[in-house]
Amino acid sequence: MEAVYVKEEQLRSYCERAFKKYGFNEQDSKTITDVLVAADMYGIETHGSQRLEMYRQHIQKGYIEVGAQPSVAFETGISAVVDGNRAMGQVVSKYAMDIAIEKAKKSGIGMVTVRNSNHYGIAGYYSNMASEQGMIGISMTNSFPVVVPTFGRKPMMGTNPIAVSIPAKPNTFYFDVATSVAALGKVEVRNKKGVDLPVGWGVNEEGKDEVNPQHLFDNVMNREGGMHPVGGSSQLFGSHKGYGFSLLVEFLTGVLSNGVTSNHTEEDGIMGVCHYFMAIDPKVFGDPEAITEKWSTYLQELRDSEKAYGQDRIYTHGEKEAEKEEAYKKSGVPILPKTIEEMKNLANQLGMDFGIDA
Repeated sequence: MEAVYVKEEQLRSYCERAFKKYGFNEQDSKTITDVLVAADMYGIETHGSQRLEMYRQHIQKGYIEVGAQPSVAFETGISAVVDGNRAMGQVVSKYAMDIAIEKAKKSGIGMVTVRNSNHYGIAGYYSNMASEQGMIGISMTNSFPVVVPTFGRKPMMGTNPIAVSIPAKPNTFYFDVATSVAALGKVEVRNKKGVDLPVGWGVNEEGKDEVNPQHLFDNVMNREGGMHPVGGSSQLFGSHKGYGFSLLVEFLTGVLSNGVTSNHTEEDGIMGVCHYFMAIDPKVFGDPEAITEKWSTYLQELRDSEKAYGQDRIYTHGEKEAEKEEAYKKSGVPILPKTIEEMKNLANQLGMDFGIDA
Protein backbone atom coordinates (compact mmCIF):
# COMPACT_ATOMS: atom_id res chain seq x y z
CA MET A 1 0.00 0.00 0.00
CA GLU A 2 1.73 3.15 -1.26
CA ALA A 3 1.85 6.07 1.17
CA VAL A 4 0.89 9.58 0.09
CA TYR A 5 3.53 12.22 0.82
CA VAL A 6 2.08 15.37 2.38
CA LYS A 7 4.01 18.60 2.91
CA GLU A 8 4.48 19.52 6.57
CA GLU A 9 2.88 22.96 6.17
CA GLN A 10 -0.24 21.46 4.55
CA LEU A 11 -0.55 18.88 7.33
CA ARG A 12 -0.19 21.59 10.00
CA SER A 13 -2.76 23.79 8.28
CA TYR A 14 -5.24 20.92 7.98
CA CYS A 15 -4.94 19.92 11.65
CA GLU A 16 -5.11 23.47 13.00
CA ARG A 17 -8.19 24.23 10.89
CA ALA A 18 -9.85 20.98 11.98
CA PHE A 19 -9.35 21.61 15.69
CA LYS A 20 -10.59 25.18 15.35
CA LYS A 21 -13.72 23.79 13.67
CA TYR A 22 -14.22 21.55 16.70
CA GLY A 23 -14.20 24.71 18.84
CA PHE A 24 -10.66 24.77 20.24
CA ASN A 25 -9.08 28.22 20.49
CA GLU A 26 -6.16 29.17 18.27
CA GLN A 27 -3.42 28.43 20.81
CA ASP A 28 -4.83 25.05 21.82
CA SER A 29 -5.29 24.11 18.16
CA LYS A 30 -1.62 24.92 17.54
CA THR A 31 -0.52 22.90 20.60
CA ILE A 32 -2.52 19.82 19.61
CA THR A 33 -1.31 20.09 16.02
CA ASP A 34 2.33 20.50 17.04
CA VAL A 35 2.25 17.25 19.01
CA LEU A 36 0.57 15.33 16.18
CA VAL A 37 2.85 16.67 13.45
CA ALA A 38 5.93 16.02 15.59
CA ALA A 39 4.96 12.34 15.66
CA ASP A 40 4.55 12.22 11.87
CA MET A 41 7.83 14.06 11.32
CA TYR A 42 9.67 11.60 13.60
CA GLY A 43 8.28 8.68 11.61
CA ILE A 44 5.99 7.58 14.46
CA GLU A 45 3.05 6.90 12.16
CA THR A 46 0.90 5.47 14.96
CA HIS A 47 0.51 8.77 16.83
CA GLY A 48 0.31 11.50 14.22
CA SER A 49 -2.47 12.11 11.69
CA GLN A 50 -3.41 8.44 12.15
CA ARG A 51 -4.95 9.54 15.48
CA LEU A 52 -7.35 12.14 14.04
CA GLU A 53 -10.16 9.62 13.67
CA MET A 54 -9.75 8.50 17.29
CA TYR A 55 -9.96 12.10 18.52
CA ARG A 56 -13.11 12.61 16.46
CA GLN A 57 -14.69 9.63 18.19
CA HIS A 58 -13.56 10.77 21.64
CA ILE A 59 -14.96 14.26 21.12
CA GLN A 60 -18.21 12.76 19.84
CA LYS A 61 -18.47 10.45 22.87
CA GLY A 62 -17.87 13.34 25.25
CA TYR A 63 -14.58 12.06 26.63
CA ILE A 64 -12.91 15.29 25.52
CA GLU A 65 -14.53 18.53 26.66
CA VAL A 66 -13.68 21.05 23.96
CA GLY A 67 -12.49 24.33 25.46
CA ALA A 68 -11.84 22.93 28.94
CA GLN A 69 -8.58 23.94 30.64
CA PRO A 70 -6.46 22.12 33.26
CA SER A 71 -5.92 23.44 36.77
CA VAL A 72 -3.61 22.80 39.73
CA ALA A 73 -5.28 20.71 42.45
CA PHE A 74 -2.31 20.44 44.84
CA GLU A 75 1.15 21.99 44.84
CA THR A 76 4.50 22.19 46.67
CA GLY A 77 7.80 23.81 45.72
CA ILE A 78 8.88 20.82 43.65
CA SER A 79 5.63 19.03 42.83
CA ALA A 80 2.06 19.47 41.69
CA VAL A 81 -1.08 17.49 40.98
CA VAL A 82 -2.97 18.76 37.94
CA ASP A 83 -6.64 18.07 37.21
CA GLY A 84 -7.05 17.86 33.46
CA ASN A 85 -10.76 18.68 33.73
CA ARG A 86 -11.38 16.39 30.72
CA ALA A 87 -9.50 18.74 28.40
CA MET A 88 -7.59 17.60 25.33
CA GLY A 89 -4.57 15.58 26.49
CA GLN A 90 -2.03 17.66 24.59
CA VAL A 91 -3.31 20.89 26.16
CA VAL A 92 -3.22 19.36 29.64
CA SER A 93 0.23 17.87 29.19
CA LYS A 94 1.95 20.98 27.87
CA TYR A 95 0.49 22.88 30.83
CA ALA A 96 1.76 20.24 33.27
CA MET A 97 5.27 19.97 31.79
CA ASP A 98 5.58 23.77 31.77
CA ILE A 99 4.94 23.65 35.52
CA ALA A 100 7.54 20.91 36.00
CA ILE A 101 10.12 22.92 34.04
CA GLU A 102 9.47 26.11 36.01
CA LYS A 103 9.83 24.26 39.30
CA ALA A 104 13.07 22.68 38.10
CA LYS A 105 14.44 26.12 37.21
CA LYS A 106 13.78 27.26 40.78
CA SER A 107 14.51 24.11 42.80
CA GLY A 108 16.46 21.80 40.49
CA ILE A 109 13.60 19.33 40.05
CA GLY A 110 9.93 19.50 39.16
CA MET A 111 7.42 16.65 39.26
CA VAL A 112 3.81 16.85 38.12
CA THR A 113 1.25 14.08 38.10
CA VAL A 114 -2.03 14.49 36.22
CA ARG A 115 -5.50 13.01 36.54
CA ASN A 116 -8.73 13.29 34.51
CA SER A 117 -7.08 13.87 31.13
CA ASN A 118 -7.19 12.25 27.69
CA HIS A 119 -4.82 10.67 25.15
CA TYR A 120 -1.78 12.99 24.91
CA GLY A 121 -0.01 11.88 21.73
CA ILE A 122 3.66 10.91 21.76
CA ALA A 123 5.19 10.82 25.24
CA GLY A 124 8.50 12.14 23.97
CA TYR A 125 7.08 15.50 22.91
CA TYR A 126 6.87 16.53 26.56
CA SER A 127 10.22 15.10 27.65
CA ASN A 128 11.73 17.02 24.72
CA MET A 129 10.20 20.23 26.09
CA ALA A 130 12.60 19.90 29.04
CA SER A 131 15.65 18.86 27.01
CA GLU A 132 15.18 21.87 24.74
CA GLN A 133 15.84 23.98 27.84
CA GLY A 134 18.93 22.02 28.83
CA MET A 135 17.14 19.73 31.28
CA ILE A 136 16.48 16.03 31.60
CA GLY A 137 12.84 15.36 30.76
CA ILE A 138 10.64 12.39 31.68
CA SER A 139 7.09 11.72 30.50
CA MET A 140 4.70 8.82 31.13
CA THR A 141 1.01 8.08 30.66
CA ASN A 142 -1.47 5.31 31.27
CA SER A 143 -4.35 4.76 28.85
CA PHE A 144 -7.46 2.68 28.29
CA PRO A 145 -6.60 -0.99 29.03
CA VAL A 146 -4.71 -2.65 26.19
CA VAL A 147 -2.10 -4.87 27.83
CA VAL A 148 -2.59 -8.16 29.66
CA PRO A 149 -0.53 -9.03 32.75
CA THR A 150 2.00 -11.84 32.35
CA PHE A 151 0.01 -15.11 32.17
CA GLY A 152 -3.27 -13.16 31.85
CA ARG A 153 -5.79 -12.64 29.03
CA LYS A 154 -7.80 -9.64 30.28
CA PRO A 155 -6.27 -6.21 29.52
CA MET A 156 -5.47 -4.45 32.79
CA MET A 157 -2.78 -1.88 31.85
CA GLY A 158 -2.35 0.67 29.11
CA THR A 159 0.55 0.58 26.68
CA ASN A 160 2.04 2.90 29.33
CA PRO A 161 4.94 4.55 27.47
CA ILE A 162 8.03 5.94 29.17
CA ALA A 163 9.93 8.78 27.47
CA VAL A 164 13.26 10.23 28.57
CA SER A 165 15.07 13.08 26.79
CA ILE A 166 18.63 14.10 27.70
CA PRO A 167 20.67 16.89 26.08
CA ALA A 168 23.46 15.48 23.90
CA LYS A 169 25.52 16.21 20.79
CA PRO A 170 24.98 16.01 17.85
CA ASN A 171 21.31 15.42 18.72
CA THR A 172 19.20 14.90 21.80
CA PHE A 173 19.10 11.43 23.35
CA TYR A 174 15.42 10.67 22.84
CA PHE A 175 14.01 7.43 24.27
CA ASP A 176 10.27 6.91 23.88
CA VAL A 177 8.82 3.41 24.11
CA ALA A 178 5.67 1.61 25.14
CA THR A 179 5.99 -0.93 27.94
CA SER A 180 3.97 -3.31 25.74
CA VAL A 181 5.49 -5.37 22.93
CA ALA A 182 4.07 -2.78 20.52
CA ALA A 183 1.74 0.21 20.66
CA LEU A 184 -1.90 -0.50 19.80
CA GLY A 185 -1.51 2.00 16.98
CA LYS A 186 0.84 -0.45 15.28
CA VAL A 187 -1.98 -3.00 15.25
CA GLU A 188 -4.22 -0.38 13.60
CA VAL A 189 -1.55 0.49 11.04
CA ARG A 190 -0.99 -3.18 10.16
CA ASN A 191 -4.74 -3.57 9.79
CA LYS A 192 -4.83 -0.64 7.36
CA LYS A 193 -1.97 -2.23 5.43
CA GLY A 194 -3.62 -5.69 5.46
CA VAL A 195 -0.61 -7.26 7.19
CA ASP A 196 -0.79 -9.98 9.87
CA LEU A 197 0.71 -9.45 13.31
CA PRO A 198 3.85 -11.28 14.43
CA VAL A 199 3.16 -14.19 16.75
CA GLY A 200 3.70 -12.99 20.31
CA TRP A 201 2.23 -9.50 20.08
CA GLY A 202 -1.00 -10.37 21.84
CA VAL A 203 -3.69 -12.87 22.81
CA ASN A 204 -7.36 -13.24 21.92
CA GLU A 205 -10.39 -13.90 24.12
CA GLU A 206 -9.25 -17.50 24.63
CA GLY A 207 -5.79 -16.45 25.80
CA LYS A 208 -4.20 -17.78 22.61
CA ASP A 209 -1.80 -15.96 20.26
CA GLU A 210 -3.66 -13.78 17.76
CA VAL A 211 -2.19 -12.66 14.43
CA ASN A 212 -5.27 -11.07 12.83
CA PRO A 213 -4.94 -7.32 13.56
CA GLN A 214 -8.68 -6.60 13.34
CA HIS A 215 -9.48 -9.50 15.68
CA LEU A 216 -6.91 -8.38 18.25
CA PHE A 217 -8.08 -4.77 18.01
CA ASP A 218 -11.70 -5.90 18.57
CA ASN A 219 -10.53 -8.02 21.51
CA VAL A 220 -8.93 -4.95 23.08
CA MET A 221 -12.05 -2.82 22.52
CA ASN A 222 -14.18 -5.53 24.12
CA ARG A 223 -11.60 -6.03 26.92
CA GLU A 224 -11.41 -9.73 26.10
CA GLY A 225 -7.77 -10.09 25.10
CA GLY A 226 -4.88 -7.74 24.51
CA MET A 227 -1.24 -6.93 23.87
CA HIS A 228 1.61 -8.54 25.78
CA PRO A 229 4.01 -6.54 27.96
CA VAL A 230 7.56 -6.06 26.65
CA GLY A 231 9.02 -9.57 26.70
CA GLY A 232 5.90 -11.23 25.31
CA SER A 233 4.08 -14.05 27.05
CA SER A 234 7.05 -15.80 28.62
CA GLN A 235 9.25 -15.02 31.60
CA LEU A 236 12.06 -16.65 29.61
CA PHE A 237 12.14 -13.50 27.45
CA GLY A 238 11.40 -11.03 30.23
CA SER A 239 7.62 -10.60 30.16
CA HIS A 240 7.66 -9.96 33.91
CA LYS A 241 10.00 -7.02 33.32
CA GLY A 242 7.68 -5.26 30.89
CA TYR A 243 4.79 -6.05 33.24
CA GLY A 244 6.66 -4.46 36.14
CA PHE A 245 7.60 -1.33 34.17
CA SER A 246 3.95 -0.95 33.18
CA LEU A 247 2.86 -1.13 36.82
CA LEU A 248 5.37 1.57 37.78
CA VAL A 249 3.76 3.83 35.18
CA GLU A 250 0.32 3.04 36.63
CA PHE A 251 1.56 4.09 40.08
CA LEU A 252 3.17 7.36 39.00
CA THR A 253 0.20 8.36 36.83
CA GLY A 254 -3.10 6.90 38.04
CA VAL A 255 -2.31 6.24 41.70
CA LEU A 256 -0.03 9.14 42.67
CA SER A 257 -2.47 11.63 41.12
CA ASN A 258 -5.43 10.00 42.90
CA GLY A 259 -6.88 9.42 39.45
CA VAL A 260 -7.63 6.02 37.92
CA THR A 261 -5.58 3.07 36.75
CA SER A 262 -5.95 1.98 33.13
CA ASN A 263 -8.52 -0.71 33.83
CA HIS A 264 -10.92 1.94 35.17
CA THR A 265 -10.64 4.41 32.29
CA GLU A 266 -13.64 4.96 30.02
CA GLU A 267 -16.05 4.51 32.92
CA ASP A 268 -19.14 6.69 33.47
CA GLY A 269 -18.50 8.55 30.23
CA ILE A 270 -15.08 9.79 31.35
CA MET A 271 -11.79 8.79 29.75
CA GLY A 272 -9.79 9.56 32.91
CA VAL A 273 -6.30 9.07 31.46
CA CYS A 274 -3.45 10.08 33.82
CA HIS A 275 0.10 11.32 33.14
CA TYR A 276 3.40 11.98 34.92
CA PHE A 277 6.08 14.54 34.06
CA MET A 278 9.48 15.34 35.51
CA ALA A 279 12.13 17.92 34.70
CA ILE A 280 15.62 17.81 36.24
CA ASP A 281 18.13 20.64 35.97
CA PRO A 282 21.59 18.99 35.65
CA LYS A 283 23.03 21.96 37.55
CA VAL A 284 22.09 20.16 40.77
CA PHE A 285 24.80 17.61 39.87
CA GLY A 286 27.52 20.02 38.75
CA ASP A 287 28.54 21.56 35.44
CA PRO A 288 25.80 20.89 32.83
CA GLU A 289 28.22 21.30 29.93
CA ALA A 290 30.60 18.71 31.38
CA ILE A 291 27.70 16.30 31.93
CA THR A 292 26.48 16.77 28.36
CA GLU A 293 30.01 16.30 27.01
CA LYS A 294 30.56 13.06 28.93
CA TRP A 295 27.16 11.72 27.86
CA SER A 296 27.76 12.67 24.23
CA THR A 297 31.19 10.97 24.31
CA TYR A 298 29.68 7.75 25.61
CA LEU A 299 26.93 7.78 22.97
CA GLN A 300 29.55 8.22 20.26
CA GLU A 301 31.57 5.33 21.71
CA LEU A 302 28.45 3.19 21.44
CA ARG A 303 27.96 4.16 17.80
CA ASP A 304 31.61 3.44 17.03
CA SER A 305 31.73 0.09 18.82
CA GLU A 306 32.09 -3.26 16.97
CA LYS A 307 29.08 -4.24 14.88
CA ALA A 308 27.25 -7.57 14.89
CA TYR A 309 27.52 -9.88 11.88
CA GLY A 310 25.84 -8.34 8.85
CA GLN A 311 25.30 -4.96 10.49
CA ASP A 312 26.95 -1.71 9.45
CA ARG A 313 25.54 0.76 11.96
CA ILE A 314 24.67 1.06 15.66
CA TYR A 315 22.09 3.70 16.49
CA THR A 316 21.57 5.60 19.71
CA HIS A 317 18.07 6.73 20.62
CA GLY A 318 16.92 9.85 18.83
CA GLU A 319 19.10 9.46 15.73
CA LYS A 320 16.42 7.85 13.59
CA GLU A 321 13.85 10.48 14.57
CA ALA A 322 16.25 13.33 13.78
CA GLU A 323 17.09 11.81 10.39
CA LYS A 324 13.42 11.18 9.56
CA GLU A 325 12.52 14.77 10.45
CA GLU A 326 15.25 16.14 8.19
CA ALA A 327 14.17 13.88 5.32
CA TYR A 328 10.44 14.60 5.67
CA LYS A 329 10.99 18.35 5.64
CA LYS A 330 12.13 17.82 2.05
CA SER A 331 9.93 14.96 0.85
CA GLY A 332 6.79 15.48 2.91
CA VAL A 333 5.25 13.11 5.46
CA PRO A 334 4.18 9.62 4.27
CA ILE A 335 0.53 9.01 5.18
CA LEU A 336 -1.41 5.83 4.46
CA PRO A 337 -4.24 6.11 1.88
CA LYS A 338 -6.82 4.93 4.43
CA THR A 339 -5.75 7.71 6.80
CA ILE A 340 -6.03 10.22 3.92
CA GLU A 341 -9.55 8.92 3.32
CA GLU A 342 -10.39 9.41 7.02
CA MET A 343 -9.01 12.95 6.84
CA LYS A 344 -11.11 13.76 3.77
CA ASN A 345 -14.24 12.44 5.49
CA LEU A 346 -13.45 14.52 8.58
CA ALA A 347 -13.02 17.66 6.46
CA ASN A 348 -16.45 17.02 4.91
CA GLN A 349 -18.04 16.50 8.33
CA LEU A 350 -16.49 19.71 9.65
CA GLY A 351 -17.42 21.66 6.53
CA MET A 352 -13.91 22.74 5.64
CA ASP A 353 -11.66 22.51 2.59
CA PHE A 354 -9.33 19.51 2.58
CA GLY A 355 -6.40 21.64 1.44
CA ILE A 356 -3.96 18.77 0.95
CA ASP A 357 -2.45 17.76 -2.39
CA ALA A 358 -3.47 14.10 -2.26
